[in-house]
Amino acid sequence: MTRHRISPAGPEFSRLIYGTWRILDDEDAANKTPQALMNRFKACVDMGITTLDTAEIYGLYLVEEAIGGALKIDKVFRDKIEIVTKCGIYVPCSFHPERKTAHYNVTSQRIVKSAEKSLRLMGIDHIDMLLVHRPDWLTSADETAEGLNKLIKDGKIRSAGVSNYNVHQFDLLNSRMDQPLVTNQVEFSLLHMEPIYDGVFDQCQRHRILPMAWSPLAKGALMAKDDAAAVRLHEKAAELSMKYGGATLDQLAYAWIMAHPSCPLPIIGTNKIERIQACAKAVDIQLEREDWYALWVAAKGHGVP
Repeated sequence: MTRHRISPAGPEFSRLIYGTWRILDDEDAANKTPQALMNRFKACVDMGITTLDTAEIYGLYLVEEAIGGALKIDKVFRDKIEIVTKCGIYVPCSFHPERKTAHYNVTSQRIVKSAEKSLRLMGIDHIDMLLVHRPDWLTSADETAEGLNKLIKDGKIRSAGVSNYNVHQFDLLNSRMDQPLVTNQVEFSLLHMEPIYDGVFDQCQRHRILPMAWSPLAKGALMAKDDAAAVRLHEKAAELSMKYGGATLDQLAYAWIMAHPSCPLPIIGTNKIERIQACAKAVDIQLEREDWYALWVAAKGHGVP
């Protein structure tokens, strides 16, 4: 597993990132215990996947605490991984019954408070990278940057980035940062190609930062058999499979993402170790140019313009 510096002055992450969005969704309670989670995290590290992605809102604000419970089992393990978390989304739930409407809040005070809560829940002394989860239309770039700059200055976070920002929002916030933003985490897959067209990946290349790709399998839609685009991709993957050592559609999908010159870092979202192992094999697949475009054509249902 190769490692990549996410920006000229940013942290070094593994080529694939393990996402924790659904780690508490498993119906089997035995797979959600601190020891079970630690076993999975260690399996990831054994494969070279050392970067964990999480967020304040994941599991309706319970995932960070679950990660903290796992990390308590082995205090040394924290030094073997990089932790990315996100803040800024607040929704009504049993954990926060006082909230009546889902909303965004990336004011300086809220960012600092959320980051400090993340540190406390995970039982760690710093966050390797904190992302603003969604743009907040009611907060100025100056105020958002104030919170991020303070956290970096105080050593509570090592770097800052954003998630789901368009190019204008990124440039505006970046212009207020003491230390440049290091990534933009966006949705990207064979069934969601917008970052190629809307300028996000071009902007990442211009700033020499690596984007992070969430939902690389299109929330599972890529594996469906009742979607026309997915069916075409299954057919094309079957055609290409033997050429790439028996690669499956999901492995080719990860390879397709990683082949883009902006060097996106895909976030794996499965709870099954065997699926993580299968995904990890995608880093060895070097798609030929025509095959990359063949998958694009299969996804779109038409040729290139």
